[in-house]
Amino acid sequence: MRVLVTGANGFVGERVLQKLLGMQGGGVVAGLRRYGDLNDAIVCERRVLGDLATASFSAAQLNGIDVVVHAAARVHVMQEAAHDPLGAFRAVNVAAALRLAEAAAAAGVRRFIFISSIKVNGEATLLGAPYTAEAQPAPADPYGISKLEAESGLRALAAETGLEVVIIRPPLVYGPGVKANFLSMMRWLYKGVPLPFGAIHNRRSLVALDNLVDLLVTCIDHPGAANQTFLVSDGEDLSTSELLRRTGFALGRPARLLPIPSRLLGVGAAMLGKTALAQRLCGSLQVDIGKTRELLNWSPPVGVDEALRKTAEHFLEHQAK
Repeated sequence: MRVLVTGANGFVGERVLQKLLGMQGGGVVAGLRRYGDLNDAIVCERRVLGDLATASFSAAQLNGIDVVVHAAARVHVMQEAAHDPLGAFRAVNVAAALRLAEAAAAAGVRRFIFISSIKVNGEATLLGAPYTAEAQPAPADPYGISKLEAESGLRALAAETGLEVVIIRPPLVYGPGVKANFLSMMRWLYKGVPLPFGAIHNRRSLVALDNLVDLLVTCIDHPGAANQTFLVSDGEDLSTSELLRRTGFALGRPARLLPIPSRLLGVGAAMLGKTALAQRLCGSLQVDIGKTRELLNWSPPVGVDEALRKTAEHFLEHQAK
């Protein structure tokens, strides 16, 4: 079976590539912006090149491909610089994804696996009321809107062409090499910075990179995955306080957490214009992976503490300062 992985040098795509090469040894094709973007140690059958924002894909480029795992995307950014953020997200996450899927359908590709985002569902849940795959979408930012529009376009294409579409909506993904807020959190913990999050009693779903990759690989050939939408997580929801303590333990640096009430944190964040950040730190966002478990007979293979240990080991080796 030949599998094309787009975003093959990215946080998720590269790990999918490595997993597939370890399993089947060959038949793996890397989708990249430039030829030299891929780690030299990763030997693929071939490479499909193109900047998603501008590339036109042809059926010939996808000749012989059985499954596409579409990991490339314009990801959610904290400091947005684009003049038209929604337009920038649509160019890559919607238009380019649909061009690729149309070329895949024309080439006879059997299945297209699309990595979407839990932001399609929304930004927050009530405690104990997790999102489900069938819940009414309610994206609140340009990134989430673009992912929902891509999902809708892919479902329409599947109905027209017979291409099987599988949609995966992960929450925050962490693992070796993680960046953005999770990396900042580890740096704070490593340096022993006192953090005002010792009294946060929310619940948030996360997914370890290894667990997300395992699900993606499962969906490559599982008959129950065809034309389905799945949520994914580690199967254990954590409060912000608990996540900090367990990450600190993995780093060998006990978390120094101050028990500041979340209400006061919210007021302070609003005064500083950081309301969205406060929501992520103090609010809940839970997902129900019951459908994923039942339809695919799938469970997260890696526990939270093991995943945090691997993440911390990589940080200590490569990024601790």
